[in-house]
Amino acid sequence: MATINDIAAKLGISKSTVSKGLNNANDVSEETRKKILEAAVELGYINKRQQKKSKKLCILIENMDFDTPNQFGHDIVLGFKQMAEPDGWSVDIIPINMDFQKLTPYDIFMMQGGYQAAFILGMSLLDPWMHELRTSAVPTVLYDNYIKNNPNIASIGCDSQEGFELAVKHLMQLGHKKIGLISGPLDSYILQARYQAYLNALSKYGLEINENYIGLGYYVAESTRKYIPKLTGEGVTAILFSHDVRAISAMTECKDRGLRIPEDISIIGFDDLPMTAYTVPPLTTIRQDRIALGKCGFYALSCLLNQVTIGSILLRAPLIVRNSTGPVRC
Repeated sequence: MATINDIAAKLGISKSTVSKGLNNANDVSEETRKKILEAAVELGYINKRQQKKSKKLCILIENMDFDTPNQFGHDIVLGFKQMAEPDGWSVDIIPINMDFQKLTPYDIFMMQGGYQAAFILGMSLLDPWMHELRTSAVPTVLYDNYIKNNPNIASIGCDSQEGFELAVKHLMQLGHKKIGLISGPLDSYILQARYQAYLNALSKYGLEINENYIGLGYYVAESTRKYIPKLTGEGVTAILFSHDVRAISAMTECKDRGLRIPEDISIIGFDDLPMTAYTVPPLTTIRQDRIALGKCGFYALSCLLNQVTIGSILLRAPLIVRNSTGPVRC
């Protein structure tokens, strides 16, 4: 394990300057502090003094709302804090974006903040820190993302494959044979996973896989406006959606086009957001237990902090049947 002496020797400065830089003293310039932190990360230095002073974790959130109870990230954060805070940890919630990540390397950001580990929500495969996480030494848990071959990184989420198989089986029992998918673009790990889960579920039950039954689009309203008529024109009688928000947008589009749900088209979402029980009709969806996901995030982080190198944990993804699915029209 690297020491302050190693950092001082590498940079050709005194041990006291290194110590001040690591502990955010005011009499060290930003340029020198930056060099010290970069060298510390490169050498694998761990600031034991800072860790003993306080037990600090952070939740880093991108592309996900979390401020109010009806927002997707709210309960994940709540579940994490319900486990972490009774165990003596303080938890900082920090919104991030790509520009934020470009300014400061991940390991340096964590060292500067005195954080011992992180739970990351919402990052895409295009984010700069996703590349850095391949070699990071910081215990980190990703929600709906996955990094191979790094024992310091774990992943948690819901079992998309199980969820889509339950959804397809339910639709088959209602007589549906042409089942479509509307999703966001495949630039995130989880959307790729759900896309593959859809294909696998159709294959498992011997249903037709047809690229004309699939719509991928970035903007929610625009993609539903484009793909609802396209898929129904292909004879699709039921559509799976990568997220509830897309499914709810599709319900509005169907109403505008005079399509009845579920008489003309059956719709299934993914997430079970609070609002889905109150749509017209109430939305059939695949549930993610967000409180449990947050608790699982802390459990996975605890494993990493105790040198238990887990890979991924997937929670069950039950199908919640409501009134947006019904028998295929003869």
